[in-house]
Amino acid sequence: MASTPPATIPPEEDTPQSDGSKLKTFLSILRKFIGVSDLAAVRFSLPSQLLEPTPNLEYWNYLDSPSAFAAIGTSDDPLDRMLEVLRFWFTKDLKYVKGKPCKPYNSCLGEFFRCNWEAEDNAPLIDTKSLRVVSGLNSSASSVKSAKAAKSDARAASSVSVAQTPSSPAGRTVKISYLTEQTSHHPPVSAFYVSCPAKGLHARGYDQISAKFTGTAIKVSPGEHNLGIFITLERRDNETYQLTHPAAHLGGLLRGALSVTVGDVAYVTCATTKLKAILHYIEDGWLGRAQNKVEGVIFRYDPDNDDKVRIKDVPDSDVVARLGGGWKDKIVFTLGPKPVDSHPADQQITIIDLNPLTVAPKTLPPKEEQAENESLKLWDGVTEAILSKQYSKATNIKIELEEKQREKARERERTNEPFVPVFFAQVTDKGGKPDLTEKGRQVLERAQKEDWNLEGIL
Repeated sequence: MASTPPATIPPEEDTPQSDGSKLKTFLSILRKFIGVSDLAAVRFSLPSQLLEPTPNLEYWNYLDSPSAFAAIGTSDDPLDRMLEVLRFWFTKDLKYVKGKPCKPYNSCLGEFFRCNWEAEDNAPLIDTKSLRVVSGLNSSASSVKSAKAAKSDARAASSVSVAQTPSSPAGRTVKISYLTEQTSHHPPVSAFYVSCPAKGLHARGYDQISAKFTGTAIKVSPGEHNLGIFITLERRDNETYQLTHPAAHLGGLLRGALSVTVGDVAYVTCATTKLKAILHYIEDGWLGRAQNKVEGVIFRYDPDNDDKVRIKDVPDSDVVARLGGGWKDKIVFTLGPKPVDSHPADQQITIIDLNPLTVAPKTLPPKEEQAENESLKLWDGVTEAILSKQYSKATNIKIELEEKQREKARERERTNEPFVPVFFAQVTDKGGKPDLTEKGRQVLERAQKEDWNLEGIL
């Protein structure tokens, strides 16, 4: 199908707008799309004043706290490993907790982004066996001496939250490398791969959203190709966790203050360990203040008969742990089936405290090592113009980029040659797990060596 131009936008002045004025402009554009089933598929083009000067592929990543990711798979206990995965899960949206929602650039087909993180290898060990002794959940006999020792350990472990990743880590670090490529334009889909060889750990998936404007808010849901994040522990027989995304609402359009709320359910499953987590993000009432509450349960399940989709469906006999708290604040877990609040304070272990955390810095390829279709270089002209408040210039450069993309699409249609990704083997995949091509593997291997040269790859 031929590529069509995005929805037209009014010409813009180079006079900076206040945040309130930007939202009014944004709202006036959105009102044209009331009733449209999927805004993401429309790919309408916004005035450059309304855009965050950040490429979409750079913005959409889940490593806001890389040390939480690097700690996954540390424990020998299956429950502890599930908790390690959940600790990471609650850090992946730190950008929304500490920053304001924004609209990055639309990605171009074939555009790609890569970076590294230096993650401190210092996440607290999650050890629920010692906690079971203290809370009386361990049915085996133990000496008074071991119980006292375990109680001391538990007090020390009242929080297993990760620390902030500094810009120049002083302690031991592990390198995490990231690669993502826009593999489809209609619908817009990108594939991503996260590699941490030092820990035998990788994650992958497809990013695609579906968005609908309700008149007062935008509901953002995973698209049909977005089946979540798949995390694989290579040193534990490729034990894999699937983490599905809940729907979110972007509100505050009428008030002039954007905010993200979540009122949905997310699931984390591991067929190997036969453990599953249900996370219920509780929707706030119309009149009450946003509480951003989440409650969760970890339980034993049958992968061949996975029929538990609500927390209340899970029998207490299958429950091994519960969680609760604010997903923008602090979350605790407790062991056993009893409600979180029924446990004494010293048995409510903080799995994550987001208050001291901020989004960790990335290591980016030098400009001279970046390809023409690499995100930062591709959008560099637009970014520079926006940062210098030359909005009409930014819009003109953006229009030129978009027209080049449409011309490439017309040429592919004329020659009947479908687009083939460079770094990923599939445009999309029914299983939600993209495979790297040999070139994709080479890019990540070089990134691990801090070699950003693409010679022989592109």
